[in-house]
Amino acid sequence: MQLVVQTNGTLRCLYDEAIDLAEFGPMSIARASHVEPDDAGRWLADLSPVAGPLLGPFERRSDALDAELAWLDANWLTCQH
Repeated sequence: MQLVVQTNGTLRCLYDEAIDLAEFGPMSIARASHVEPDDAGRWLADLSPVAGPLLGPFERRSDALDAELAWLDANWLTCQH
């Protein structure tokens, strides 16, 4: 799990239960994306909650989740907001 400390002292991360984030203080958790099936049963990763693209379609949900995580790591986690 990667934690990014922003210049204002807040932490930013992709949520995971590997670390008890409550130990750092009050939290604000927000959804970064939605991974859902389309009408054909293929999977889409919709990153619009963080102003990102719609990724896919993917045949397997796990592929959509992998693409979602890769995009968030490369384009959202360490950028300044």
